[in-house]
Amino acid sequence: MKKQWISYIVLLLFIPLTIWVGVSFFDDRGYVFISFVIVLFTLVPFFLTFEHRETNVRLLVVLAAMIALSVVGRFIFAALPGFKPVTAIVILTALYFGPEAGFLVGALTAIISNMYFGQGPWTPFQMFAWGIVGLLAGLPDIRTMLLKNKFVLILFGLLAGVFFSLLMDIWTVLSIDGVFNMKRYVAAVSLSIPFMLTYAVSNVVFLLLTIKPIGDKLERVKSKYGL
Repeated sequence: MKKQWISYIVLLLFIPLTIWVGVSFFDDRGYVFISFVIVLFTLVPFFLTFEHRETNVRLLVVLAAMIALSVVGRFIFAALPGFKPVTAIVILTALYFGPEAGFLVGALTAIISNMYFGQGPWTPFQMFAWGIVGLLAGLPDIRTMLLKNKFVLILFGLLAGVFFSLLMDIWTVLSIDGVFNMKRYVAAVSLSIPFMLTYAVSNVVFLLLTIKPIGDKLERVKSKYGL
């Protein structure tokens, strides 16, 4: 329990603080360094439990496969703005391997896929936004409801799309002059509503398409190797 709380503090406090430092003191010019620091923070939960080396190695292999699947999915649907399977894969990872795993897959998907789509000061925000979605989906009570109730899963997919868009609109406002302004934020959110709705709907579509085939395989892997 102590290690889990340390993990949550690192993911929910240190990473946002790192992003704030990047925006406030580096004027978003240090985004590569900031992104690298975030990657290190996302690995902390696994370092804390690395005494079970064989299990951790197997888990990291599975998570690497999920990251690859998420990145490739983003590439394949590049021509459809906002219509991506990334969030669905992040949620699936969290459902079967926990909140830390969900955060890791979300964060690393953003930085790796942006090697193609383009790195920028938006990358740390994307890493945190997708990571938080994974962390929330993996929390024990939420995970149980998502696995047992398809309506709750659909609702979570919709809210995840809205949540991701709202977080990214914070970056949109800060990118103007480094200062958060509520009027600008409301305007940014208003303009992003079509993207927000598309993204929310795509989350539901991909979740419903993948929860059974990919979920069953993840459950078998989890049981077979004791992950």
